[in-house]
Amino acid sequence: MKPSFDKSQLSPNDITLGIIGGGQLGKMIGIEAKRMSLNLAYLDPDKTCPASTIADILFVSDYKDEKSILDLAQESNVLTYEIELANSSVLKDLESKGLPVHPSPAVLNTIQNKLRQKKFLKSKGIPVPEFEEVTSIDQARRICKDFHYPLVLKACEDSYDGRGNYVVRSASDIDKGIRYFEGRKCMIEKFIHFTKEVSIMVARNTRGNITSFPVVHNIHKNNILDTTIVPAGVNRRVEANARSIAEKVVKSLKGVGIFGIEMFLDDNKLMINEIAPRPHNSGHYSIEACSVSQFELHIRAILGLPLVKPRLMSPVVMTNILGIPNYTGEYSLTGIDKALAIPGMKLHLYGKRITKPQRKLGHFTITAESTEEALSRTRRVRKLLRVGKKRGNKEE
Repeated sequence: MKPSFDKSQLSPNDITLGIIGGGQLGKMIGIEAKRMSLNLAYLDPDKTCPASTIADILFVSDYKDEKSILDLAQESNVLTYEIELANSSVLKDLESKGLPVHPSPAVLNTIQNKLRQKKFLKSKGIPVPEFEEVTSIDQARRICKDFHYPLVLKACEDSYDGRGNYVVRSASDIDKGIRYFEGRKCMIEKFIHFTKEVSIMVARNTRGNITSFPVVHNIHKNNILDTTIVPAGVNRRVEANARSIAEKVVKSLKGVGIFGIEMFLDDNKLMINEIAPRPHNSGHYSIEACSVSQFELHIRAILGLPLVKPRLMSPVVMTNILGIPNYTGEYSLTGIDKALAIPGMKLHLYGKRITKPQRKLGHFTITAESTEEALSRTRRVRKLLRVGKKRGNKEE
């Protein structure tokens, strides 16, 4: 492990930031870190991961591999992660030996298990949907009868982007859902008939200072985030309540870094859906539309530097660019030239060589003087940008 650093007088290339995960989030953290002249060491199972193009050091290995995490730690002054699949027990041992790990391994351990996460939130008096652990099929049937249909069966661990969710709409779906998650611990959660899905990014630094971004409106399709609209179009009372709940979550966790707090809005009532202990897809808009991005505040927070209040400079819409159905392989993106001619359009491509169904390949943001204008321009860009098979490739 590298020695600690004096944040009051940083020199160029004085700090190496170790990041577990070299996907698009890790890459965008790294781009911001490079602006501050930090060195970057990554651990990722793919040698051609998005962050490979900016990494000073890249360890190619599974996120949970103990030896590789220890190797990463030897090169780093501080460790962070862009994915919840990191090995919290190894990180805890490193933390006990003096290496700063943010958010802490204890936070990671709480959040990476959805049942543990919900129990923690409930114990702190933070509103969450009703839930129960699944211990058997018969017990699951009883829970479903009590909760009423539909409801959501969730894998407790190793799931993200909705891939660990199974909607149970009738009694016949219970057995199917249990088989779908065969061998994995599960929980059942009451289905919330929400009016909106909203989220808010919250940053907390090592000094305990906390600040938060605007509340945003998220639209999901097939459990994947499709569009984020800012401002969220909620009243001031809801926005203030969302901010209060989200900041309470991060304070309760004693979290350090940036956190994405996802919530359901049911009329004017809010409850937590899930927590991301890292930059979040719904915070990408901040790069173009805010006075400071989620990635800069994450770096400031984990290095113990001052936080500033993010200011929304214009309405904005963020839209994901996803892989097409029924195809895995090399791909092309057409329509870029005409799309970039639309005012306020910024294109982010992650550099992933292979597309898969619903894989996040990039995103674009549209800033405008009004939300209506941003949405109108977004619809135009959607018609222009097309993910397709790379010429000469056959469907795999």
